[in-house]
Amino acid sequence: MATVVLFHSALGLRPAVHDFADALRAAGHEVHTPDYYDGETFDTVEEGVVKRDALGQAEIARRAQAAVEGLPADLVYAGFSLGAAAAQVLAQTRPGARGAALMHGCLPTEAVGAPWPAGLPVEIHTHEADPWCDAAEARAVAAETGGTAYVYPGDSHLFADAGLPDHDPEAAALMLARVIAFLDRVGAD
Repeated sequence: MATVVLFHSALGLRPAVHDFADALRAAGHEVHTPDYYDGETFDTVEEGVVKRDALGQAEIARRAQAAVEGLPADLVYAGFSLGAAAAQVLAQTRPGARGAALMHGCLPTEAVGAPWPAGLPVEIHTHEADPWCDAAEARAVAAETGGTAYVYPGDSHLFADAGLPDHDPEAAALMLARVIAFLDRVGAD
């Protein structure tokens, strides 16, 4: 069993995030879903980005860090889009991480200001032509870290959210299965 912190996208803690967390729990994992938007949710990326920008990256990072205080060090950090950035930063900078599952987003490792921890497993999931997550960057981060980039055919961003027009049920189901298998592996170590 892995203990996971699952960070939401710029759209907030939408039902799709709860559904994904519930699927991970049903597979035997402990999942925390912090809400750094204080209950606000949005239906478009544009609306969510307005909220993100109003809070600012520093405040979002502070809230993400606060969300893991008091939790064990050996977490798997996971997130969607904006939440993938929060997950990556914490995986790279908070000692003891067991892994990172970055969905619909990732950062160049040098942007975090700390090297990728040796041997820390990572998976990155994105559509090939995602307008917000560069598939080539995802592949580069995976190659640099020894991780895996799963690049799915398609051109949408938050394809795992069934409540959005971007939803891609096949890619979403495959991503969920891969994330569960990843958690099973890193949780067993």
